[in-house]
Amino acid sequence: MQATRILGQLRERLRYLHYSLRTEESYVYWVRFFIQFHGLRHPREMGQPEVESFLTMLATGRRVSVSTHRQALSALLFLYREVLDQQLPWLAELGRPVPKKRIPSVLTVAEVERVLAFLEGEAALLARLLYGTGMRLMEALSLRVKDVDFARALIIVREGKGGKDRVVMLPRTLVEPLREQLRHSHLLWTADRAAGRAGVHLPHALEAKYPRAGQSWPWHWVFPSPRLSLDPRDGLERRHHVFEERVARALKRAVAQAGIAKPVSVHTLRHSFATHLLQAGTDIRTVQELLGHSDVSTTMIYTHVLKIAAGGTCSPLDTLLVQRAPGAS
Repeated sequence: MQATRILGQLRERLRYLHYSLRTEESYVYWVRFFIQFHGLRHPREMGQPEVESFLTMLATGRRVSVSTHRQALSALLFLYREVLDQQLPWLAELGRPVPKKRIPSVLTVAEVERVLAFLEGEAALLARLLYGTGMRLMEALSLRVKDVDFARALIIVREGKGGKDRVVMLPRTLVEPLREQLRHSHLLWTADRAAGRAGVHLPHALEAKYPRAGQSWPWHWVFPSPRLSLDPRDGLERRHHVFEERVARALKRAVAQAGIAKPVSVHTLRHSFATHLLQAGTDIRTVQELLGHSDVSTTMIYTHVLKIAAGGTCSPLDTLLVQRAPGAS
């Protein structure tokens, strides 16, 4: 019962501070795990030893990744600081694992073409949109009708990572496919209105401020789910946008059919977008803005791929072979 109450308080605080639903789900999972790991003791009765033993178990017993370990720590820090209001000195002393810098997996232009050729329908359009704009998957899935501007050939990305808005280009080749997608979306919207169903979810307090906005066409999803589902925030049956897993599964099959041996995820399309823009001579600051990176150093990771891929640095082995070739001076 105590665990149920503390999790309810955690959800309430996360929503008050406008954290995303995905963050809410992750934080609730880790706090519940933490409480269960220590025999359902209340977090107020625990402190630094219990937090450290839990994090040690994750690192050594579960062998979780650095990013997962940091997420669990962030959830516990939020619990103690924001929910329990305990500003304890040991909170700041807990070490955060340093994430390792990884070179992103990037497809060549030819490989992108091969993968896209094996995709069909909505998954094909989404994959082309991700590669053509550099959007993250959730940014594309949560697009609203009002944020696609055909007249100015741009798309407004609302509340991307870090809660920031940005503008990306609307590829010319996707204009007609997107118009067709909106026609399909409008059919579902019309059916929902005729059935008197609840409108789509609106961010933050907009639903209270504009009660009927969720039922309006401009706020409808560009990529609505074909099925209705219960909104975990209020329990209402609504039409959500397409779920991530559908796109990920379709892309995985396409990569296998294309015979590509590289590790490829949906995010690889975003990496490829950035790399190919830089390869074509686009200014790195422009790429930074399109990706929505706060710091250009994050965007710089793609230049490391280009330095070698462009053949700008010659291997000493090739120099040796040239020198030993017949007729070489």
